[in-house]
Amino acid sequence: MGSLVGNVVTNGKYRAAREEMVRVQLEARGIRDTDVLHAMATVPRHRFVDRALESRAYGDHALPIGSGQTISQPYMVALMTQALELTGGEKILEIGTGSGYQTAILAEFTPRLFSIERSPEIARAAAATLADLGYSNVILKQGDGSLGWPEHAPFDRILVTAGAPDLPPSLFDQLGEGGILVIPVGDRDGQRLEVIRKDKGRALSRRLVECAFVPLVGREGWRER
Repeated sequence: MGSLVGNVVTNGKYRAAREEMVRVQLEARGIRDTDVLHAMATVPRHRFVDRALESRAYGDHALPIGSGQTISQPYMVALMTQALELTGGEKILEIGTGSGYQTAILAEFTPRLFSIERSPEIARAAAATLADLGYSNVILKQGDGSLGWPEHAPFDRILVTAGAPDLPPSLFDQLGEGGILVIPVGDRDGQRLEVIRKDKGRALSRRLVECAFVPLVGREGWRER
């Protein structure tokens, strides 16, 4: 797997912080996929947070990005990406662009990444950051992510970065046969990370870890409060 952004990030001032993040937070906790580790060591996480939070960008925690949303903990980003079992070239749908950081990690693996963000302001900010870093393979849309993107289905992989009360039927319908969908499922305050494989039209699920994501708001998710 080759980096799309190259020296723009690898020679930056936070290179040592990224390398420590990978070694201490990811490798030490069992992230073994070398392509995932390479992507996490390459993509400049600090570019996806407010400048006031740059010095905390490589810490072992989530950070706020506005509008009640967060950029996920680096370990969770790596774990979810590893769970997709990407080999390169898969057609991916991401639900919840957020800051664009997870989007950039996924974009390192595929020529076509589709991502949906509910908040217009966050979508605009993510699009600007991704464009500035040279990710021309990302196609963004503002809308209800719980309904997926049927015009571009089927997808080989689907990643949901918000907690849902259950697996949205539209997303499973848009997952291709043999495809993998990773989603946090549970209540608003806590979820379990589920890895779902489509096998002869059936959902085969396994649980990874307990987690806590912002709610997936939409027609097939949570209602807006």
